[in-house]
Amino acid sequence: MPAWNEAANVANTINEIRSSGVSHDFVVVNDGSTDATSRVARDAGATVLDLPFNLGVGGAMRTGFTYAERHSYDAAIQVDADGQHDPRDIERILGGLEHANVCIGARFTGHDTTYVVKGPRRWAMRFLAAVLSSVAKTPLTDATSGFRAADRRAIAQYVRYYPSEYFGDTIDSLVAAIHEGLTVTQVPATMRPRAYGTPSNGTIKSTVYLVRSCFALGLSLMRRGRLRPAEEAA
Repeated sequence: MPAWNEAANVANTINEIRSSGVSHDFVVVNDGSTDATSRVARDAGATVLDLPFNLGVGGAMRTGFTYAERHSYDAAIQVDADGQHDPRDIERILGGLEHANVCIGARFTGHDTTYVVKGPRRWAMRFLAAVLSSVAKTPLTDATSGFRAADRRAIAQYVRYYPSEYFGDTIDSLVAAIHEGLTVTQVPATMRPRAYGTPSNGTIKSTVYLVRSCFALGLSLMRRGRLRPAEEAA
């Protein structure tokens, strides 16, 4: 659970997951928060990994995957600290790892009718999903969802390389996994509003979303395409 200044949300999220019957270990990566996120998460019973300064979600996730690998976990699932991910979907997403190395909790599948995205942001999501579906050779409807699980092979891959740039934790991480021969699938999931705080996608940011997301995907595909031959030669 990557968390940056989520003191108002993180304990409620942990408690809700626990009360849903999930018995897995809770690891919160405190990404250089300036509020009480670390203390609140620890008081809620989570293992807390404190980063000395803010690395962004990519750096936080790589830290979490490194912890998972060092402690020999069979799987790891990313859950947002802000309460947007429904804990009732956790076991379903983990179950997807029976058929793939990475499983995405996907919105826009008919399962979640409450989460609506319109305008340029929705156009971008559709475009990205179409391109990633072609790359992964499987239908994907939500390539930007951060609610996803990884098995041992994917964990090891993400310890070696986990992008930290814009959209790296979603788009580029999928491209990297696919180019390393890992398989991807998706299952339906629900997205809820943040309990506290301000969403990251305001009107202006949503307008910019289309250009930036397409640019990020293009760079990711070009970079992985160039790196792969060199890695094979090595």
